[in-house]
Amino acid sequence: DEVLIFERLGKDALALILDIQLAQLRTLLEAQGLELHVSDAAKARLVELGYEPAFGARPLKRVVVRELQDPLAEALLRGEFERGSTVEVGVEGPKLTLMQA
Repeated sequence: DEVLIFERLGKDALALILDIQLAQLRTLLEAQGLELHVSDAAKARLVELGYEPAFGARPLKRVVVRELQDPLAEALLRGEFERGSTVEVGVEGPKLTLMQA
């Protein structure tokens, strides 16, 4: 029943956590025969959207699912990426972009 106080995560720490989450997503895509490349700008956008100091890394996970995983899953279901290709994630305006490379 003890209360533990943690220091708030900064954006640098969130960027490291994002790398872990992206590695997990890469593993899932490998099973589909795809590679994933996320630009530095796209990573920065995800960190910015997921940064809420009071809540730690939880918002970041939700942002990765909403902004990257869900659109990627929909694109895969539509057959937009060929097996053996690389999915390039970039930024255009406020949105992430998914392109085949």
